[in-house]
Amino acid sequence: MSVKVEFHFDFGSPNTYYCHQVLPEIEERTGVNFEYFPILLGGIFKATNNKPPMQQFEGVANKPQYHALETERFIKKHNITGFKMNPYFPINTLHIMRGAIYAKHQGFFNKYVTAIYKSMWELELDMSNPEVIAQELNTAGLPADEIIAGTQKPEIKQELIDNTNASVERGTFGSPTFYVVDEIFFGKDKLREVEEEILAQS
Repeated sequence: MSVKVEFHFDFGSPNTYYCHQVLPEIEERTGVNFEYFPILLGGIFKATNNKPPMQQFEGVANKPQYHALETERFIKKHNITGFKMNPYFPINTLHIMRGAIYAKHQGFFNKYVTAIYKSMWELELDMSNPEVIAQELNTAGLPADEIIAGTQKPEIKQELIDNTNASVERGTFGSPTFYVVDEIFFGKDKLREVEEEILAQS
């Protein structure tokens, strides 16, 4: 039986980048394909009254340091070598998340996702800047002008809104969030449980 597994993601979260690097390993072991579901994390936070970790941990002694340690352990465990913290973080991802919606409809989604994640979390670029976005899409061999025009289409804008609202309705409060059929898992540290649930439902 094929198990439906969804990855609700926003490029703006470094934790989704880490997951993106690890998911192929899980796909190879389990035989499933993760369905990438674009959402807007700012919209998720607004709808759920949530805040990013750096704001949650502000003023809390020792917790930011431990959070950084956990991240270092994850990177080492999974041999993630290309990551660099983006100096422009946090980045407004509205344009590139709309671009993800458009790319899904046009059949070059995987190539788009790979290019944007690389630009954001390996090349340290300001991916809120339309000129930078266009340059990186062209470099990746993607139709930059077409994609940028596509992000302004009302139906593309609405689909990102609808995705975000639907994700909240299912239980999402942040990203990365995973759904194995109807079972929800949040955070990169839940990837083992995600894999176990996939195997349990297969």
